[in-house]
Amino acid sequence: MPDTSRRSYADLFRTPEFSPLFLSSAANLAAQTVSGLALGTLVYRATDSPLLSALSMFGPALAQVLGAMFFLSGADRLPPRATLAGLSAAFAVITAALALPGLPVWGMLALVLVKGLIASVGGGVRWGLLTEILAKDGYLTGRSLFNMMNGVLQIAGYAVGGVLLTLLAPRLCLLLAAGLYATATCVALRLTRRPPRTAGRPSVRATWRANSRLWSARPRRHVYLALWIPNGLVVGCESLYVSYDPRAAGMLFACAALGMLAGDVTVGRLLPVRLRPRLGVPLLVLLATPYLVLFLRPPLPLTAVLVALASVGFGASLVQQERLVILTPDDLSGHALGLHSAGMLTMQGVAATLAGTVAQFTSPATAMTVMALASLTVTLTLTVVSRRNAPDGGLLPTRAAAAARPRLG
Repeated sequence: MPDTSRRSYADLFRTPEFSPLFLSSAANLAAQTVSGLALGTLVYRATDSPLLSALSMFGPALAQVLGAMFFLSGADRLPPRATLAGLSAAFAVITAALALPGLPVWGMLALVLVKGLIASVGGGVRWGLLTEILAKDGYLTGRSLFNMMNGVLQIAGYAVGGVLLTLLAPRLCLLLAAGLYATATCVALRLTRRPPRTAGRPSVRATWRANSRLWSARPRRHVYLALWIPNGLVVGCESLYVSYDPRAAGMLFACAALGMLAGDVTVGRLLPVRLRPRLGVPLLVLLATPYLVLFLRPPLPLTAVLVALASVGFGASLVQQERLVILTPDDLSGHALGLHSAGMLTMQGVAATLAGTVAQFTSPATAMTVMALASLTVTLTLTVVSRRNAPDGGLLPTRAAAAARPRLG
């Protein structure tokens, strides 16, 4: 395998199989963005409940914890091509079902939880395949491009979704999203047939064994917690955009995606390698701090700027993922990245539920402030705890340890 550490983004598309993986993921994300905004709006119009609106958009993430506990061994034990295509097809069917007239809100929530459950394996399959296509030393460059794509498509998806919801009924928008999922299925079938990375059948026992092995190392535990909790709590803030300002929710989501895109470009391509490990914690602080101001209900333009600035901090996840890949053995790469994805999405669902509950009894602005304070508290606590007896400095490495890290991007 050639050295991928110096590849440009354009070089990645000349790598066999990268393009279909990238394009199928893009179609899935576009569908998820449009369907999430449409469903959140539909539920909020029907119930006037910030909690139920947040759950409809982020509820699928709650089911990820079940997948991580019982099914995640499939990330390394299932054929990637068939799994990714099958998941997209299932999403298309479920999203079309959400558009059925007369479907009660509890039925919608049940369907999105089923969607989250079957999606729990997808992250591990996708990111494990990426480490095969690009090799570990090219993972960060490839993942940063995926994150950039996420930012661009969320900007476009929420902007277009907001416009569509002024022109079309939410159920029609859901049908459009189902069509995008079907497109993702067709593109995923262009991937090469590959055998699973690990022999054996997926099983609950294999999942628990791999989870225990990954969780047994103290440095990996701290990385996982840093990837899951501070980010998830801030996503709880984002889950309240619809109830915070129903008419401007699409714009706020687009601004958040723009900030995330800026953070990913900065971390993935612009930062010198020697500085990158030391900026993980400062970026997590940036991620939460601007939301403290929303308690004062600033004008909409300032709110949009604050949301975009905060989302630059999502670039911290690239720093922590780089560290996780270094700490993980090759035979568990898909499982480890799948556990990261499942835990991250689960925490997002939990945080959306907590934020919606606080907003139900106070206000969306108050709930955003509470979630931001919680995120800052967790970040500072993890930083202090991870440095105790850690030769490499923990989540905030020492200068010497940062300089000694291998070059991955």
